[in-house]
Amino acid sequence: MPNPAENAIITDMAEATHAHHQKFVLQTVQPALAGLMDGSVSTLAPIFAAAFATHSPHTTLLIGISAATGAGISMAFAEALSDDGSVTGRGKPWRRGLIIGAMTFLGGIFHTLPFLLPSIHAALILAYIVVGCELIIIAAIRYRFFSMSFWLSCLQVIVGGGLVFLAGILIGQA
Repeated sequence: MPNPAENAIITDMAEATHAHHQKFVLQTVQPALAGLMDGSVSTLAPIFAAAFATHSPHTTLLIGISAATGAGISMAFAEALSDDGSVTGRGKPWRRGLIIGAMTFLGGIFHTLPFLLPSIHAALILAYIVVGCELIIIAAIRYRFFSMSFWLSCLQVIVGGGLVFLAGILIGQA
């Protein structure tokens, strides 16, 4: 026969584990995902506009680095200067700012690095692949930590990223 005291301990441990997981998702995963999404998507338009307008991998690289850096700094300050976490439970603002800023930078720099290649065509092909991988990673994180349908998440992320990508191409060809 089960011991009620043991059941209470197991229930308390399960609740503590669940609360720890929720805190981790709220204070770490959510700002990391927001940063990765912002960096990956918000830098697409300037990078691809530069690539199509200039046909210069070096110029595109510089614009991509500046876009990723600027977006990372902006997101870090925006998050660090928001609520102190006492009302929302989102944790320390400087920690969230560091997480979101770093992930925004990484989200923007990954598809910038292909422009280290001397050929604009090779750089664009590699950048397309990197962007696709970034969008799938974002969808996988949403699936894993936010119980979203993987395929619906892929569709949402790809549509959003595709719109920004299309804007970059159209602007770059203007």
